[in-house]
Amino acid sequence: MRHRVKGRKLGRTASHREALLRSLAASLLKHKRIKTTVAKAKETRTFVESLITKARKNDLHAKKFVMNFIKDKEVVKELFSEIITKIGDRPGGYTRVIKLGRRAGDAAEVAILELVDYNDVVNAKAEENKEKREAKAKAKKEKEKEAEEIEEAKVVEETNSKK
Repeated sequence: MRHRVKGRKLGRTASHREALLRSLAASLLKHKRIKTTVAKAKETRTFVESLITKARKNDLHAKKFVMNFIKDKEVVKELFSEIITKIGDRPGGYTRVIKLGRRAGDAAEVAILELVDYNDVVNAKAEENKEKREAKAKAKKEKEKEAEEIEEAKVVEETNSKK
């Protein structure tokens, strides 16, 4: 029985597991959305939510506490300036785990871990990327059209020169 046994070991030593959680938390706070295995996502969720709850106090002690876990100063600045102002009213549940299915290589269950109030940020980035892809495709089609026209012109010249 696993009474009062909290957390997952994730097949790592304690120090490796701590480093993994810190890294995943920093990535989540930096990019607002990460793709990882379900077990790692669920563990990171508890880790990040406790950090955000502590950061909501927005005093020196909270900043020092968070900086003990997240070593990237830019991420800590973003957490206290941008993320806390957006998520500050929410009483909990700052993250969401969305299961995607199984990974092709090793059949591990994969999920997206994201900050709840940042769907619009991620969707805006996706929209920008979509527009860029469409512009590239349009430019490629135009180039192909020009190449076809040049090829047709060459064929016409060859037929005219043969006559």
